[in-house]
Amino acid sequence: MSHRSREVDAYIDNLSAERKQALTSLRELVFEIVPGADENMQYRMPTYAYQGHKFCAFASQKNYISLYIMNTKLVDEHRQELAGLDVGKSCIRFRKWEKLPVETIRQILEESV
Repeated sequence: MSHRSREVDAYIDNLSAERKQALTSLRELVFEIVPGADENMQYRMPTYAYQGHKFCAFASQKNYISLYIMNTKLVDEHRQELAGLDVGKSCIRFRKWEKLPVETIRQILEESV
């Protein structure tokens, strides 16, 4: 059974409408893929774990939204599909939800657990 955090609710509620929509969509995608995910705040950002294993986190930054994938190998394996985004070792940065390749993110999240 999933555990949704009130702290995450508050974090998202304090964002601009565009950011709120993007992070809410990302949050729903996580719970759709991993219905049993546990959600909490760590390092001042929503973090997700399944059976004690952290698999992703996200944050609203000044100029973009960051999605952190704990399995850095998966980010590297999907780097071509993430072309056009600012991608680091474990971080996928995007400015608008519409620019995010959701099916690729879905696949990465599925492979993360």
